[in-house]
Amino acid sequence: MTVLREYAAGVTQPTLDGAGGGPVRYDEVVGPDGALRAPWKGLAELAVALTPADLRRVDDDIARFLADDGVTYSRPGERVDAWHLDPLPVVIDAAQWAPLEIGLAQRAELLNAMLVDLYGPQKLLSEGVLPSAVVHSHPGFVRVVARSSAFEPRPLVLSATDLGRDDRGEWRVLADRAQAPSGLGYAMENRRVLSRVLPELYREAGLHRMEPFFSALRSALLQSAPGDLADPRVVVLSPGSQSETAYDQSFIASALGFPLVQGNDLVVRDGWVQMRVFGRLERVDVILRRVDAAWSDPLELRGDSQLGVAGLVEAVRRGRVRVVNGLGAGILENPALLPYLPAVCERLLGEELRLPSVPTWWCGEPDGLERVLDHLDTLQVRRIDGPAVDLSGLRRDTLTAMLLAEPHRFVGQQRLPLSQSPTWERGHVVSRPLTLRAFTLRYGSAYRPLVGGLASVVEDGISIGSKDVWVLKADAMAADQGLAEVLPMTNTRASTGIVPRILEDMFWFGRYAERAEDLIRLVLAVHAQADDYRSRPRSTGAAGLDVMLGALTRLAGPGLRASGDLDAEFRSVLLDARRVGSVTHALGGLRAALSGVRDQLSLDVWRAFGSTDRAASVLESSTHSHQVAESAGRMLTGILSLQGATASMIRDPGWHMIAVGRYLERGLQVVHLLAATTTVRRGLDVDREVLNAVLAAAESSVTHRRRYRGSVRPGGVLELLLTDRDNPRSLAFALDQVALHLDQLPASTGSSRPERLVADLVAELAETDIATLVAIGGESRPNLEAFLARYVVQLARVAEAVTEVHLTTGPAPRPLAALPLVESLEAVVS
Repeated sequence: MTVLREYAAGVTQPTLDGAGGGPVRYDEVVGPDGALRAPWKGLAELAVALTPADLRRVDDDIARFLADDGVTYSRPGERVDAWHLDPLPVVIDAAQWAPLEIGLAQRAELLNAMLVDLYGPQKLLSEGVLPSAVVHSHPGFVRVVARSSAFEPRPLVLSATDLGRDDRGEWRVLADRAQAPSGLGYAMENRRVLSRVLPELYREAGLHRMEPFFSALRSALLQSAPGDLADPRVVVLSPGSQSETAYDQSFIASALGFPLVQGNDLVVRDGWVQMRVFGRLERVDVILRRVDAAWSDPLELRGDSQLGVAGLVEAVRRGRVRVVNGLGAGILENPALLPYLPAVCERLLGEELRLPSVPTWWCGEPDGLERVLDHLDTLQVRRIDGPAVDLSGLRRDTLTAMLLAEPHRFVGQQRLPLSQSPTWERGHVVSRPLTLRAFTLRYGSAYRPLVGGLASVVEDGISIGSKDVWVLKADAMAADQGLAEVLPMTNTRASTGIVPRILEDMFWFGRYAERAEDLIRLVLAVHAQADDYRSRPRSTGAAGLDVMLGALTRLAGPGLRASGDLDAEFRSVLLDARRVGSVTHALGGLRAALSGVRDQLSLDVWRAFGSTDRAASVLESSTHSHQVAESAGRMLTGILSLQGATASMIRDPGWHMIAVGRYLERGLQVVHLLAATTTVRRGLDVDREVLNAVLAAAESSVTHRRRYRGSVRPGGVLELLLTDRDNPRSLAFALDQVALHLDQLPASTGSSRPERLVADLVAELAETDIATLVAIGGESRPNLEAFLARYVVQLARVAEAVTEVHLTTGPAPRPLAALPLVESLEAVVS
């Protein structure tokens, strides 16, 4: 039996349609008669044919594609998790979508008019249409911009509306999102992935593509710039890579082609917002804000914020920068406004509200409080000034006491029996409730909803996954999103300046990638030795193996070697995230560095993580010794793909800084490897085993064999790995590359400290005599030992100098609220 036939048969059973005591839910796919609903009938031939095996394959493909694209999400206070996309979309036909589209456009227009009034004439308050306490008790009302001088006729550019269907299939608004609407990036990613894993169904559907909406958003932001600018600068202001929707923010910035910045990348000078670009400041005209208003300006809002820009509010008041959405837009997310929206709509627009909200009662009014107290068992109670947390689980007396103590801070809402949709879970299709997030954009002179959206699969009020939303065209020739063409934008070439913060992430991108690569190569070389000699403990090969295990410990840090289980040690080096020098730890650092510059990178970079993650997962689930080398090889392939991805990058300062980090780390790794293996003389046979393993780990075996005809001697190995300027794995080559790329960085002068230090190392290495280094003094090579120890110190100094000159942009931001009063005043004045 196919998936949808089985589902259709199930939802028509009495136990699933409410007869068993549960809520009666509208089903998105199956009608009351058990037949497919109209939107699905056109897809019936392909959709109904889907079998569990098909969906199992599609689900695996989705997980792989999302991992390859690095799509993540984290709820506040929880660890970062993979994004979940269900393979079965929500399908809506043109007839069903048309009234919803009209309602969304009207609602956005209404919300915009409310903002204009609340931060301007405030007629809604003076005439009693809205109770004053509803507005003034909500933290989303930003008093410092509530003045006529800050009047903005279009404060709402982009809004989101959370919707659910009632038991009759009518859409109801659950919440409005205007503070910093999120989810557009996830919606686009869902569409991109689902079109790849279900291509036949996608092509057959004839749905609206989403790309024109993004083009319209780009145009709308450019048109939002104050004044008549030929080349406005637009940036996306992010809280940083630790934000729960960091992927969404990076996707939007990358898709629109605007820089993704953080608060300390911007500064206000003479009332203008400026972006720090090496050695200069560039004016910013529009800020697409993803930082909540309260945290946007530590000078006039929250003094303990390190996410905002000091002076931003004053720049907004002067009309010198446009913030999208306006700093006061958070008031629109107040659920206590919902009961008053019909009256507000009549007053401001002279129309009836087309899209009703879920029935809501504000406890700040006596009638509302009485209604909520009388129905505590059936209503959802939530605060107006916090996350949408259902408080109804509290004891009745506790909840009653909370409501009576501060009634104006609470609302009661009717529980909506959300519509259900087939959802793939653990090999079976089950019915799950869902909500829809719709997006509306002010484009030109009107609000235009995105034809589509982001659906969330809900369990116990919490989103557990997402679905793509397919809105079918009434006419196959109709323009996607109803946009035949996007308003013209400037043809001027925009500045591509990079903020200094990005250089730090690029620097560590290079270092962590090289560190992971070199360590994996060492594991492969040592594992090959172990396969040959672990069963012959008294052989010369076993003695060489012991030396290489010591080198592994030096580079990866102490691990499980004392247990005598070599495979456990190899697995620890590859997989143990708690081991500071492990491959997984390096990959974690690499992932964190790249998260801060995601908008600068292609998707190819993230596919490297998908490859390494899958290889690591296979190794974790396998106990076979050969799997160590197999998985390590696949992890190495993933890391090497990063070099191919970076080779296609524009040659800007970020690319040069990646190279500085990579080659500086390569030099350090070579020096540490040689220090752990070549400074002690152990006899010709043991030294030969060690040197062969060193050459393998340094990817220089073939070159050495061709050059020295198989004769492995310390002098030849040191020449190849230290002084040969043509060997990409040598110290000399690494230093040459560091010098070359340092020269291309904006802060380099030819005489800066990093350049001087590297030049000294290059000169010393050019004069180094290999014969002197390999000279024996007892059982060791003291000259070599001193040389390598000196280079470890000097390379570390180069790294410190690079940080000081190129990566340090000033003192770390300090919260104004934490400063002593006198110091705070001095900071404000300066």
